[in-house]
Amino acid sequence: MNLKNLVMWAVIVFLTIGLYNMFKNPQGTITQKNNIIFSEFLSEVDNGRVVQVEIQGNNIKGIMSNGEKFTTYSPNDPNLIEKLSDKGVSISASPLEEKMPSLLGVLLSWFPMLLLIAVWIFFMRQMQGGKGGAMGFGRSKAKMMNELKGKVTFNDVAGVEEAKEEVEEVVEFLKDPKKFSRLGGKIPRGCLLVGPPGTGKTLLARAIAGEAGVPFFTISGSDFVEMFVGVGASRVRDMFEQGKKHSPCIIFIDEIDAVGRSRGAGLGGGNDEREQTLNQLLVEMDGFDTNEGVIIIAATNRPDVLDPALLRPGRFDRQVVVSNPDILGREKILKVHAKKISMAPDVNLRTVARGTPGFSGADLANLVNEAALLAARKNKRIVTNQEFEEAKDKVMMGAERRSMVMTEEEKRLTAYHEAGHAIVTLNEKAAYPIHKATIIPRGRALGMVMQLPERDEVSQTREQLHAQMAIAMGGRVAEEIIFGDDKVTTGAASDIEQATKRARAMVMRAGLSKELGPVAYGENEEEVFLGRSVARQQNMSEETAKKVDIEIRKFVDRGYERAKKVLTEKIEDLHKLAKALLTYETLSGSEIEDLINKNVYPTNKEDLKVEEDKESSALGSIGLKPKIVH
Repeated sequence: MNLKNLVMWAVIVFLTIGLYNMFKNPQGTITQKNNIIFSEFLSEVDNGRVVQVEIQGNNIKGIMSNGEKFTTYSPNDPNLIEKLSDKGVSISASPLEEKMPSLLGVLLSWFPMLLLIAVWIFFMRQMQGGKGGAMGFGRSKAKMMNELKGKVTFNDVAGVEEAKEEVEEVVEFLKDPKKFSRLGGKIPRGCLLVGPPGTGKTLLARAIAGEAGVPFFTISGSDFVEMFVGVGASRVRDMFEQGKKHSPCIIFIDEIDAVGRSRGAGLGGGNDEREQTLNQLLVEMDGFDTNEGVIIIAATNRPDVLDPALLRPGRFDRQVVVSNPDILGREKILKVHAKKISMAPDVNLRTVARGTPGFSGADLANLVNEAALLAARKNKRIVTNQEFEEAKDKVMMGAERRSMVMTEEEKRLTAYHEAGHAIVTLNEKAAYPIHKATIIPRGRALGMVMQLPERDEVSQTREQLHAQMAIAMGGRVAEEIIFGDDKVTTGAASDIEQATKRARAMVMRAGLSKELGPVAYGENEEEVFLGRSVARQQNMSEETAKKVDIEIRKFVDRGYERAKKVLTEKIEDLHKLAKALLTYETLSGSEIEDLINKNVYPTNKEDLKVEEDKESSALGSIGLKPKIVH
């Protein structure tokens, strides 16, 4: 668009210049050939060869006695007319301006102004995106969805059954309003979709667009606010005017928190653009003007920052929570995405769903896509269960970095560190089962012990939280026991950070400290932004803050001591598991349990042993061959 406009204006300028030159000197090439010097002209006059002249300013055109035409330039010679008259030359005179074409005169006088106007129009179109004309700043950028292009129906939405039922009702309102108005019910004016990122809020809105059969306008919250004050409010007005023209219709505002943040701080001044836009939105949704048949559907993952006036009934009559799916929802989502790939019969989607707790719809879509890409990389025709497992590990733990070179000492320390985590996990009754332990660097970690809960959990007990802190400390304790205090590394930094965060949440938010009781102390820790009061009340004294710090330290120390006790008693298991990790590099949860409880080593991993595959191993890359001691 920009390049096209530039080329067009360049062509216009060049054509104008060419036209000007053409009119200025149409016979320039001819006059140049017949041009004579003034002295020669005088001698020709004296010889009587000049018959006729035309004087135009200082320019002289004439005809010789033989019919030849000529031109010359004369200085201000007062005796010239007298000489010409004496020789009987026919003289005609005219002012210079009369011979100039009228069109050229107009172009010359108006050309600078026309150029300025053209440049102004061009830049105005560029600033406002080329839509709506040069003065179309206040025009709404809402786009009407085309049902034939990329149509999505409710069949494509799975895992959020309650939310789907709520929005299906909105579609029924539009299709058959009399069904509800017969009993005195009113069509809701707004529906707010709330939920974490990736749960399918925008997909749900697209499904409404595909099912409703009414005009569907979509716009982002950021499209309202621009560089000029009042533009956002004007666009809101224009958007609702468009909606009234196409009534009944649906207007979908994605990421409404961009314009719907709480008012009140006043730091932006009275002409704050975002606040003006929000005020106009509030008035349009429930003001003096009625917007019958216009339903607003909005989506956000930050409902806590929205203005209370926006959330009240009459504007957004219902708030639909689109949460992360449970195991049944995840299975349905996987089935929807699995239709797009060629899947092997050995893939059990229920098992995949059970092994992905906490995954959102977007995470599951990414999981299926990663599995398909892994199968394609291996030149397979179908996606097997192995690809799903590898994709799950990649999504959860990060990609493997086998090329990373580590010394034998670093490798050994990592093995004992991860073995410490695993042994403490096995000996904590409230801990989640181990999914996999590895010493292959993944993501940003040198090694990892991955736990998976057996079922979806809404809340956690005090026992589970203490167990998690003990597990987090297991790596550091194992390093201290095996290598001594002086050889302890910084590898446990993230473990310590997680344990401290968990202890702080237990004390300050969950009220799980017996010393401080069930009191929340963390209100003043919230993020401050322009839309809430900046002057927040400090609701914790210095004495209480000291007690909080003591309690946090006590919780972390308790986890440290539990881990130390377990690893001291199970030192043989620690050695056994660390040596097995050095050999096999990756062990599943069941393999670790068999090794510790039954002393049974993996039998199906002979090809993965470091002794036999030097190249694929991080140890083998530097020529090391650790041996397992049975």
